[in-house]
Amino acid sequence: KNSVKTMEKELVTCSLQGKEKAALKRSQIFQIPGGKDLETKVIVVLGKESILVQKICQDWSNGEFSQFEFVFWFDCKQISLPEKQYSLKDLLLEFVVKPQEGSKEIFEYILQNPAKVLLVFDGFEGLHDHENFPRCSASQPEKDLCSIKELLSGLIQKKILNGCTLLLTARPKEKVYQYVSKVDKTIEIVGFSPQQRELYITKYFEGLPYCDNALKLIKECEYLFSHCYSPVMCRFVCFLCETVLEMGGKSLPSTLTTVFLKFVQQKIIPMQTDVTAMQNQESLAMLAHVAWYLGEKHQSAMKSDLLHSKEVKEFALKYGLLLPFAFPRHSDSGEGEFGSTFSDFVIQNFLGALHLMLAEEIKDKSLTKYLSFPSKKKKPYNWLDLVPRFLAGLLFLQDDPYFCSLSNKDLKQSTKKQKILLKCIRRLQINELYPERLLELLHCIYETQSNYLLQHVALRLKPDLSFLGIVLTPPDVHVLHSILKRSRKEFSLDLRNSSIDMQGLKDLVGLKNVTSFRASLSDTVRLWKSLEQTKDYELLRASTEKFVLDPFKAKTMKDVSDLSDLVEMQKKMINCVQDASDCSSYEIPAIKNLRKLEFALGPVCGPQGFLKLVEILAAFPSLQHLDLDALSENGIGDEGAKSLSEVFPTLRSLETLNLSQNKITDVGAEKLATALPSLSSLKTLSLYNNSICDFGAENLAKVLPAMASLRVLDVQYNKITGVGAQQLTDSLRKCPHIKNLVMWNPTIPYGVLEHLQQLDSRISV
Repeated sequence: KNSVKTMEKELVTCSLQGKEKAALKRSQIFQIPGGKDLETKVIVVLGKESILVQKICQDWSNGEFSQFEFVFWFDCKQISLPEKQYSLKDLLLEFVVKPQEGSKEIFEYILQNPAKVLLVFDGFEGLHDHENFPRCSASQPEKDLCSIKELLSGLIQKKILNGCTLLLTARPKEKVYQYVSKVDKTIEIVGFSPQQRELYITKYFEGLPYCDNALKLIKECEYLFSHCYSPVMCRFVCFLCETVLEMGGKSLPSTLTTVFLKFVQQKIIPMQTDVTAMQNQESLAMLAHVAWYLGEKHQSAMKSDLLHSKEVKEFALKYGLLLPFAFPRHSDSGEGEFGSTFSDFVIQNFLGALHLMLAEEIKDKSLTKYLSFPSKKKKPYNWLDLVPRFLAGLLFLQDDPYFCSLSNKDLKQSTKKQKILLKCIRRLQINELYPERLLELLHCIYETQSNYLLQHVALRLKPDLSFLGIVLTPPDVHVLHSILKRSRKEFSLDLRNSSIDMQGLKDLVGLKNVTSFRASLSDTVRLWKSLEQTKDYELLRASTEKFVLDPFKAKTMKDVSDLSDLVEMQKKMINCVQDASDCSSYEIPAIKNLRKLEFALGPVCGPQGFLKLVEILAAFPSLQHLDLDALSENGIGDEGAKSLSEVFPTLRSLETLNLSQNKITDVGAEKLATALPSLSSLKTLSLYNNSICDFGAENLAKVLPAMASLRVLDVQYNKITGVGAQQLTDSLRKCPHIKNLVMWNPTIPYGVLEHLQQLDSRISV
């Protein structure tokens, strides 16, 4: 079992804008293309992963990451106490490791060589109340005493140790970059794939007589199996399955609430007698109160004096609900302070919800506050973000024997709280909820396993559901899938940049009432290739017919590459679909129906990316709008203009062509002009803000009469003089079909332009 815990998971690097997926090795974590060596680099790992941090430290101690001479690892739970203050020297050389001699010289060396220092802050969410992150105001930040938040703020703001590398880890859905001014790299740990889950479970039960039964039992409970993408949850589920099989059971709990209820019950009940049952109930209630109290303070670690009762502390440590914990040494006395921390964040959430159930002082209004799902983008009420799910589940388990064994509370009180939940959900405007809130609601409803509530929500979902940019974990997908399946409505899903795994995408796309979907191109093509390999031609065809691409915006080289893969996929699929349907030809509807394509790679990748894009433009027969105008300028230049002009004859449906701000000169304008008449449907052509002079204007003027469909030509902000302007005006007289010529150029004398406008009112200045 121990070997399973160190199984390495695939890392995925995500840009904050596009969330590009790419497998990443540990050795690549600190590689930042274009990073400035003299400035602090901030790297964020989402999916709090202490094992990864341990591996990095181990690699460094074995000679890897030789760019760092010093690596300091801080557990944010240990340094987050609000009353504690540190200087940078205290934090580095007193808290982590105290050198026997030479502290002053070592610290001076660190200050002079910040690029050789790696600082790891593990569990960023553990910093107390970090929504209100302060600015570092210390006059001598390296020497002055300040709170850990101010110290970390000074590091991020480059006021302290500028040039070092910061590695921050946090839970998957923590929006760390809201509190960090600049993130150089974001890495998301996606967890176990279905195959890795199976391997973990097999390894866990290896050598036990019920090994095969365990895997079968867990996979049959699809919701629990989806939670096994998280190593921590996988371990919980395996422990529970082991207990169930040892007792001769044949099924597992169906929700997260019942899993943890049984987890706690299985730890406590086998060891207790009638004499200790009441004491255990009281200890559990007190521990639940502490869990909630600390959660409101954004903490999970506590000093020993917070647990007044020795019996409660012994109870919690005995059953693994708390673990011993060491706080930082006092720099003056050198003495450490010991306390406890909850064994897992999910355990603290469960106990916090249990407190809300058991506490008689929690009345109607306050309970509603913890169950609220605001339609606006408000922050969740509590740091313990799983509490609403567990609370909803517990409210519908009041008659459950496991729950009754842990509580001696009045059932009438719990029935009243259940009615509050029902009333709260009936009042919700479900179709107005933001995606994050909607997912949270779906999880809460799923935990209740109430057919009434599940149907109530399913019938009130809006038909267009967008999860654009929202991370969808396997449990999110399972819950969404199960509720969509209950609805009689038809749905359109937007799953772009959601990090959805292939199995989740397959499940959602396979629903008959999901009639269309958008997803990242690479995810979609990967799904189709998988379906092709398994010869699932029916789902392959259905999913291609549901896929929507229009409009498409290419912002990275990967977008262009993915689009090329899609076109290539169509060629392969023709044969597959023919096998399934006896049809002679097949076009992926998304390719056939793409009408608007935007290209916005910017000046660095723009020229190269555009040449690759041009190669596949002919594959889009319905393309009406090609927009190459980006705020950062693509700069396709004359070479790009030449390549584009060569494919004009294939763009029969193109109505709008925007080539603004692309560094096109007379050379490119001449190439374009030669081929423009072949764009038989073109209505609008923009060459705004290029470098076209009179020779280019002359070539454009020659072909205008042959462009019968053209209605608007924009050549503003080029280098055309009065000569070129006169040639365009003369040509305009032969073009009654053109409605507007936008021609203002700083190189055209104003009087000349005004005169030309008087000759032809279609000229705009």
